[in-house]
Amino acid sequence: MKKLGFGLMRLPDIPETKEIDIEECKKMVDAFIARGFTYFDTAWMYCGYKCEGAVKEFLTSRHDRDTYILATKLHHGYLKSEGDVERIFNEQLEKTGVTYFDRYLLHDIGVAGYEIFKKYDCFNWIQNLKEKGLAKKIGFSFHDTADFLDKVLTENPFFDFVQLQINYLDWESDGIQSRKCYEVALKHNIPVVVMEPVKGGTLAKVPEGVKRAFKGYNPDASVSSWAIRFAASLENVECVLSGMSNMTQLQDNMGYMEDFEPLNENELSIIEKAVRIINSDIAIPCTGCEYCIATCLADIPIPSYFSLYNADKQELEDKKFTAQEGYYHNLSKIHGKISDCLECGKCEEMCPQNLPVMKLLKEVSDYFE
Repeated sequence: MKKLGFGLMRLPDIPETKEIDIEECKKMVDAFIARGFTYFDTAWMYCGYKCEGAVKEFLTSRHDRDTYILATKLHHGYLKSEGDVERIFNEQLEKTGVTYFDRYLLHDIGVAGYEIFKKYDCFNWIQNLKEKGLAKKIGFSFHDTADFLDKVLTENPFFDFVQLQINYLDWESDGIQSRKCYEVALKHNIPVVVMEPVKGGTLAKVPEGVKRAFKGYNPDASVSSWAIRFAASLENVECVLSGMSNMTQLQDNMGYMEDFEPLNENELSIIEKAVRIINSDIAIPCTGCEYCIATCLADIPIPSYFSLYNADKQELEDKKFTAQEGYYHNLSKIHGKISDCLECGKCEEMCPQNLPVMKLLKEVSDYFE
C-alpha cells in the first residue's frame, strides 16, 4: 500500500448548490487508483452525512473491489440506544455499496467517548465484525493525551491500527501531544494512520519566512508537501491521509508520494526552523514549564489549555472544524476546567514569563467553554 491516503472529508462541491461534485470526484478517484494509490477514508458524518453515499457513486460502483481499501467509522456521538450500533453499521454498508469494510474504526476515542463505547459494548462488537469478515482490520481514531492512549491500548490490545493527529506544528504541542501519542503507538507496536498532516490546510498557508525557507531548499516542492512528507517519514506510519478537494492538490500529492522519499537531515532542520517561525507569532507565549501546575489548587492543566488555544488560533479562519475544542473537553474530564479557577494568583507568582495567567485563562475559558 502506498503511503498516501485519500481523506474524503473535504470533497469538491458544485458552487451553486454546494452538493458534492460527483463527476469531479470520479476523475480524481480514477487518477488516484491509476497511479497505484488505494486507501480511501470516510465517515458517517462527512460532507453533511452525504459522503458515504457519494462513495458508492464515484468509487465502489465503478472499480473492482480488490483495487481499493475503504475505511469508515462509528462515532460515539450518535449512540443513544442499544440498537444504534448495528443500525448505523448496516446503513453504512448499504450507503457505500460494499459487503465489508477493509478498515473500520471507532471514531474519536477520548475520555468521554471511551465510556460511551464501553456502555454500548463496542469493543466486543468491533472484534466480532472482524471475526465475521465484515471488517478486515479494526482500529480507532484518537484525540486525547498520550497517557490516555496508553490506557486504551493496554486495555484493548486487539486493535490493528490507530489513527492519530500528527503534523510538524503539533509534534511538540503540549495540548495535542502528537509526538508523545506517536511514541505510545510505537511502544505498543501498533501501526499508525495519520490524520491532519496539513492541519486542515493551515500548513499549506504558512508565513512568508517559512515559505522562503522551503522554496530556498526545493523550489519545485509545494508548501504542503513538507507537512505530508514529515508525517510519512515516521517509522510505523503506514498511511497519511490528505483531504484533497481538487485535482491540483491530488496531482501534487501523488507526484511526490508515488515514489516516496523520507525527509533527510537538512529538510528536518528546515522544518524545525519553520516551527520556530510559526510559533514566534503565537497568541500566548507560554513555554510549558508547568511551574503553575504544581501550585494550582483546582488541578487546571494551564500550559495544555494555552497550547490548545494557540493551536486553534493558528488555524485558517474559514476552516469549518478544528480538533482543539474536543481536546479541551477531553482534558477537562480528568482535570479542572478553566472556569474552576479559584483566582488565588499562585500561577502568576510562579510564572517565569511573568504572564497575566488569570486574565489569559479567562480569555481561553470564554473561547472554549
